[in-house]
Amino acid sequence: METESEPYVRLASLRQLHQVMADMNTARSLADTLQTVADGAVNALGFEMACVNLVRPDGDLVVAAFSGNSAAEALITGRVGSRESWERRLHMGENWGDLVFIPHTEGWVLDDDDVPQWYTDGPAPRFEDEWHPSDRLFAPMFTPGVQGGSSGELLGVISVDRPRNGRRPGAWGREALQMYAFQAAIAISNARLRANMQRALVRLEREQQALRASEESFRQAFEYAPSGMAIAEMGGDQHGRILRTNDALCRLLGRPASAMRRYSFSDLVHPEDIGTLLRTSAEGGRAELRLGRRDGTYVWVSLRNSVVADAADGPRFLLTHVEDIEERKRRELQLAHRASHDSLTGLPNSAELRSRLSSRLCRRPAHAGELESLDAAYGHPAFDAPAGHGFDFRPGTEGYDGYDHHVHTVAPEGDQDDGTKGLAVLFCDLDGFKSINDRFGHNAGDAVLIEVARRLSRGVRDGDTVARLGGDEFVILADGLGRADAQDLAVRLRNEIIQPIRAEGRAVRVGASFGIGWAHCGMTADEVLKSADERMYVEKRSRPKQHRRAG
Repeated sequence: METESEPYVRLASLRQLHQVMADMNTARSLADTLQTVADGAVNALGFEMACVNLVRPDGDLVVAAFSGNSAAEALITGRVGSRESWERRLHMGENWGDLVFIPHTEGWVLDDDDVPQWYTDGPAPRFEDEWHPSDRLFAPMFTPGVQGGSSGELLGVISVDRPRNGRRPGAWGREALQMYAFQAAIAISNARLRANMQRALVRLEREQQALRASEESFRQAFEYAPSGMAIAEMGGDQHGRILRTNDALCRLLGRPASAMRRYSFSDLVHPEDIGTLLRTSAEGGRAELRLGRRDGTYVWVSLRNSVVADAADGPRFLLTHVEDIEERKRRELQLAHRASHDSLTGLPNSAELRSRLSSRLCRRPAHAGELESLDAAYGHPAFDAPAGHGFDFRPGTEGYDGYDHHVHTVAPEGDQDDGTKGLAVLFCDLDGFKSINDRFGHNAGDAVLIEVARRLSRGVRDGDTVARLGGDEFVILADGLGRADAQDLAVRLRNEIIQPIRAEGRAVRVGASFGIGWAHCGMTADEVLKSADERMYVEKRSRPKQHRRAG
């Protein structure tokens, strides 16, 4: 670039400067932009060497590009100068607008600091405005968009050396370098922005690829999982509605995927398991319950829930894992049945009998005042209803004893039927059974016990309990009976038992003695059974021997 001492600036120089500025803004990368800035200071502004020092994230400045001297470029490119040393440079010397000129008379104090430098040799100046080899000229670059430039954030510094005409830049040269630094700052900022955008696009593409891969992995894991999977809505009017199911769940329930989308799990669950489903927490909840198949049957499953967010603030969905546990539940029920039922007759055993009886009894006996208060409160006798469907004592009433939903069990008083309904306990002992075992063997005896159990079960109402206490002893729990009702039941069951029984190819007969006891709160299960047992022996001894056993 010509100096202001020339009568004009050559048009070719202006074109060259314009081209360099255009090249800065069209470079393909940040590195290319920085090198273009350094080359332009040499090719268009007329300096023999130029260096671009770029501010790093930590504040120090690194030599990012060099032009004009390959030896100097190899020596200092990539080296770092501290921000403190650069601030010292930019606050000394002479200010030429935004430029900083440090003459050789002052610059010698900078020779030993940590800023990368290239020392040139040459003769001492002969004229006042002649360039000295130790002169320094810096063009700070500030972030664009700030009025006045120097008040903005420092982006970097262009340092130049040895103008080709050998003189210090005049007014035009200084203006050109200052304008060039301003445009370079814009080009470098734009290049950084493009580089950041490019990195962001690359990162976004990678994230999208990873998301697509993750979605595909989830789809395959969902679709081809060996156990059932379902996705349901969370929140809103359609909360709980099934949106998607996999093949395993459709096969398990015998329902097509299109039909499953019309339901929620509450529509499919067994009525007795609704409470279990509602108590299951949506987030990480687990439950074991029964789901309905298309054919009307039910299958035991284990449900495990987890919440999946569609986006950072988007809708949430419920992912439910459904595992078929039918076989395990069947084994558990079989084990529980074996533990609570007699292996020969299939009737509840002694432990189950005591459990059912104890569940009806509390330690506090009921009295007549409680019954009267119930009758007055509810308008009809409290004990007309079967077990489990009566009235409960509420807090504040006379009969409340701390047992929620508990109805006191009472017994008829005296030998006459006074209209009181209670829990009758019929203790049955077979007459003549031992002789069958002795004469025909235990297989015949087992056949008799099995048939007696069947006849007793057939002779009672739904909801009554027939249990085998042990040996040839049976117990019947019949709720809601009066004294006459219990006696009639004993007669009917005895008449059923004494009918001939086929055992080991022959007809045999057994008799039966019944003792009727009554359960009421305040008694234990053993006390109730002992009372019925004692009455059975009284009844057995009261009848002639020939009437106790059939021939």
